[in-house]
Amino acid sequence: MVFKKDSFIGTMIFTVTLCLLCSFMITGTAELLKERKLVKKRDELKRNVLIAAAVDIADKDFSEIFKQKVKPLLITLDTGAEAPQVNVLDFDERLAAIDPNTSRPPKKDLAKIKSRAAQARVFKVFDDKGELASVVVPIYGKGLWSIIYGYIALQPDLNTIENVIFYEHGETPGIGDFLNDPQWTAQWHGKQLFNAKGKVAFKVVKGGAKPGDIHGVDAVSGATMSGRGVQRAVKFWFGAEGFEMFFNNLKAAEGSK
Repeated sequence: MVFKKDSFIGTMIFTVTLCLLCSFMITGTAELLKERKLVKKRDELKRNVLIAAAVDIADKDFSEIFKQKVKPLLITLDTGAEAPQVNVLDFDERLAAIDPNTSRPPKKDLAKIKSRAAQARVFKVFDDKGELASVVVPIYGKGLWSIIYGYIALQPDLNTIENVIFYEHGETPGIGDFLNDPQWTAQWHGKQLFNAKGKVAFKVVKGGAKPGDIHGVDAVSGATMSGRGVQRAVKFWFGAEGFEMFFNNLKAAEGSK
């Protein structure tokens, strides 16, 4: 049957066909952009983890280095046990933290995050000999104006800090920039996270840490609340509601070898 293009039926067929074509194009474009966004998020994650672990990635293929040196794990925080996950790199911790089915309010909200996901990603980083070099974990907590996001790497003793990176925050411009200052983050290297009793003892010291202080780094003038936020986040995430069970399990596993 032949329809005249300027007839009512012809116009309807043309309109429906055009709408379907546009719909397919929009759907295809959305899927393409979604995949590109995922790739970008994965790359940012890989880069941040490697920087936190003090792995040299300058002028190198960081994705290949990550593949060779890093083992991502998804763990259940309350037990410290590894949880099954098809692709750990695509696990969305922020989405999980606001979903009532995969999160809960902290019993003691030191980091002022209001809700904590039941699971989190951790990263074992290995040296060229295949030996464990560090364990990288995410931390986040409320600063003065924003949530501060970062990664901390611990050396194999699970107490000595190897390095730290803060990759996202909305603190006061200029004042909050100390979070990304290499001279400030360099102070973290070699600091002890826990005291002799196994309690989190790391602190950001107003007026500056004293010589020989194995737990303290200098606070920054004018950024007291941001520094306190970082200290509270460290205390929370390395405590009972954070990675404590995971580290206990890891220590037990290493001790049994």
